[in-house]
Amino acid sequence: MVGPLLEDRTAVVTGGSSGIGRHIAERFAAEGARVVVADVREAPREGGTPTHELVTTDYDVDATYVQCDVTDLDDLETAVDAADAYGGVDVMVNNAGVIREGPFTEVTEDEFDRLMDVNVKGVFFGAQYAAEKMVGDGGGAIINMSSVAGLRGSANSATYSASKGAVRLLTYALAGELGPEGVRVNAIHPGVIETEMTHEDVETAAQDVDEYHADIPAERFGDPGDVADAACYLASDMADYVNGESLVVDGGMTYGG
Repeated sequence: MVGPLLEDRTAVVTGGSSGIGRHIAERFAAEGARVVVADVREAPREGGTPTHELVTTDYDVDATYVQCDVTDLDDLETAVDAADAYGGVDVMVNNAGVIREGPFTEVTEDEFDRLMDVNVKGVFFGAQYAAEKMVGDGGGAIINMSSVAGLRGSANSATYSASKGAVRLLTYALAGELGPEGVRVNAIHPGVIETEMTHEDVETAAQDVDEYHADIPAERFGDPGDVADAACYLASDMADYVNGESLVVDGGMTYGG
């Protein structure tokens, strides 16, 4: 009988308190992983029990919360170091991100810097700190959260698209550099996913929902669990020969819509 996919492994999940990150932490815990939840806030945006408490209670695994602003390198290093209490980081999920929409000509320098700091700098150095540990400890898996906007761009989201495109190419570069060291690096590109961030930070009018659905062959928005399942696969031995891959989780919107 096959055991849990992530048994005896420790994962660090940035942005792990809410939304996609929360579901990834829960999915990993269901497969036996110990989890470090790294986020600027402990309470989930959608409400409910803090993620580290939820997975500890429901799945009987070790978990902890670390306050972490991914733009602060000391915070990032502390989050990765927190995995040492559970044997060291085996899986790093660079999930924390922000999104802003607006005309390209109206983007301010502060807005640009904010998105790049969170979406690119946070991923770059989160991967760096994890890789330093993994290379010296027999390998591991790094999963970077990009977006379909990082594949084809999106009108009124120039900065977001640029940041997520950077994550995609960073992933490919790291896969080549770290692969010989036993560290697999892959990216996930979600489409429209039903999260509090999507509802609160993306200006999608109610009347546009049907139009969005019409562009998605699956005829629905994604659930955070859809992305969590993809992350679980990439973190597990099932993806042992998968490195430098962009896994698109969008119901067929990008290439089939």
